[in-house]
Amino acid sequence: MLFGLPIAQIVLFGFALTNEIRNSRIMVCDYARDELSQRIINKIAVSRNFKLDRSLNDHQEIEAAFKEGKVRLAIIFPVHFKEDIQHNHHAQIQILADASDPNTATTLTNYVSSIMEDYQRENLISNPLPMQIMPEVRMLYNPELKGATNFVPGVMAMILMLICVLMTSVSIVREKELGTMEVLLVSPFNPFMVIISKAVPYFLLSLVNLSIILVLSVFLLEMPFNGSLLLFFAESSLLIITCLSLGLLISNTTNSQQAAMLISLMGMLIPTIILTGFLFPLENMPWALRLLSNLIPAKWYYIIVKSIMIKGLGFKAIWRESLVLFGMTCFLLLVSLKRFKIRLS
Repeated sequence: MLFGLPIAQIVLFGFALTNEIRNSRIMVCDYARDELSQRIINKIAVSRNFKLDRSLNDHQEIEAAFKEGKVRLAIIFPVHFKEDIQHNHHAQIQILADASDPNTATTLTNYVSSIMEDYQRENLISNPLPMQIMPEVRMLYNPELKGATNFVPGVMAMILMLICVLMTSVSIVREKELGTMEVLLVSPFNPFMVIISKAVPYFLLSLVNLSIILVLSVFLLEMPFNGSLLLFFAESSLLIITCLSLGLLISNTTNSQQAAMLISLMGMLIPTIILTGFLFPLENMPWALRLLSNLIPAKWYYIIVKSIMIKGLGFKAIWRESLVLFGMTCFLLLVSLKRFKIRLS
């Protein structure tokens, strides 16, 4: 604890605490198809801030890509882009950004605008005629750039993780410390009913907390809810069961409340805050941390909640994330039940 924890924290915070966004996937729809638009696209593509996912022939494909979460930003060049520059000395391009994460959307649009300004300054050296490229920015899903659309799903995931994992792990360990676990195990009912009896109250409590957060978010913070309420609670219930299973696993491997609390807090709080994506973009992090983030249930729940609440998507768009959570639940529940000791030494 004295040496390992500081090292882990400095590595995590050192790579995660940055406002710079790198390798963000974008798409380009080039209706102009001329050398001028191609030079600008190449200039954007070589920037370390962007990763050109693909070029489109029809802007109708952009909305589907945004809903699937494949890209963060799209750029559209009009048909007469070069002609407008040559004859009118100014032209417009359209920038579409996924503003469900308003901070990221604002940063990415500023990056594109900065690249456009650099290109105009470089062109001014070789061409004395003035050139003005005016970006027309459109923020999708969150045109008012409200911060609640980004933080509320993350807070939901964090609260559910802490309540379910921490309280479940501590409740069973408390029985061991008080000596009442022996009484429960020699009772006539199935010993596994002990696990269920400990998990059910926190499952119901988590649903109540989730409902309170949802009501406050919609009516107090004016956060939109565009999707299915039934699907939202079904996915939330899946995360709660995942966290309960993790709490049961922790309780089965510890013998004191202090150890259970320490593992639950330090093992869940910091990774949930850093590796979920609602505070710091995952694109900034090294591949090892991005790979590690896939093991955090809150990351997948965060994607699911944003897709349901903000984008109004159905199960078809989030089945992969749901399958990951379901797989985690089955694995954790199987391991925790297998490690549950019906006899205390």
